[in-house]
Amino acid sequence: MHYWRRLHKDLFNACLYHRKTEYQRFGNSISYYDQQNILPEFKECWHEYKELGSQALQATVKRVDYAFQRFFSGLGGYPKFKSARHYHGWTYPGISGWKAHTTGDNGYLELSNLGQIQMRGKARTWGIPTTCTIIWKQGKWYASITVNCEPKRETSTGAIGLDFGTHHAIACSDGTIIDNPKFLANTQQKIKQLSKKLRRKRAPNFKKKIKASKRWRKVRKQINKLQSRITCSRQDWQHKVAAQIVKSNSLVATEKLNIKAMTRKAKKGSKRKHQKTGLNRSLLDVGIGNLISLIKYKLSECSGVFVDVPLKIAPSQTCPNCGNKKKKELSQRVHNCEVCNFVADRDVAAAMVMLNYARGMERASTNADAEPLSRTPQHCGGFRKVQQVKRQKPRT
Repeated sequence: MHYWRRLHKDLFNACLYHRKTEYQRFGNSISYYDQQNILPEFKECWHEYKELGSQALQATVKRVDYAFQRFFSGLGGYPKFKSARHYHGWTYPGISGWKAHTTGDNGYLELSNLGQIQMRGKARTWGIPTTCTIIWKQGKWYASITVNCEPKRETSTGAIGLDFGTHHAIACSDGTIIDNPKFLANTQQKIKQLSKKLRRKRAPNFKKKIKASKRWRKVRKQINKLQSRITCSRQDWQHKVAAQIVKSNSLVATEKLNIKAMTRKAKKGSKRKHQKTGLNRSLLDVGIGNLISLIKYKLSECSGVFVDVPLKIAPSQTCPNCGNKKKKELSQRVHNCEVCNFVADRDVAAAMVMLNYARGMERASTNADAEPLSRTPQHCGGFRKVQQVKRQKPRT
């Protein structure tokens, strides 16, 4: 399998070199279909590629096309040649070349010209397999199988508002507070110690043709293993929290956050550069963006409703009991309304404001369904115009 991975890597680099040289020397633009049609002649010259399967080779050629499409659309840089350690696997875009002997719980994966490989893992919902991607990651082989299925998830009729942060990972409108597990912060000291060891070893330098020492590679593997463990622990925690929220609530409301802007680097010359770096690390340690996306797709499986509360509502500055708005400093962690004397945790109060906003939208849509407005589809102000006509005096 490592040999096949290197063959796919070489094919990727060959396609990239073909496109690059044809354009720079002759001014010709090579498309995906041009390179796909060359594959039969290519396999006649390089016989080792015949055992990989035609569809898997086409998928590798398609990766080069995707890389150039991202470059032309401004989403990424110019495609680069891949080394063996940066090329992780290949894809079977159809059902030929592989077969999954499983019902979603363990089983065997059969690859053509290789045989059966035992799999470990359990799928919550199984269906008809369509595509398969083989990945080499952190010293283990993974098979990502896409299936056609209709996922279903059980939920309740509850409603909840969520406020995400760094002091508490999630504050719920019912008063429940989910603490920040701090996966990265708890392991940061070990990573720093290993990084210090890594800097003392001979690092690779491709420009000067210096190879990395064996001790450098050994320490690098240890750091990668720690970082992979942090990522897996965070993803497992996020899935469990999202499933627990969706299981009890079919209506979830949270503030519409711009995570990219919130985790942006500090400006040059800023006096609080280290504070901003720590804040960004804490936000990314929780993984707010991925957590919200998990809640959204789990709600879609049970026909739930997800509400994005706009920033103009200002949940952190609004009282959930009377609606009074007053600006608070970040140091004020308790909401104490001067109008109605309502006292609650700041994050819990913000979550309650989001839930009130979502329920107001729900009531408005319910009333609209119960008593439809007499308006035409041509203009959205039909209801207001009908009221104005009724107020006019009858003609004499």
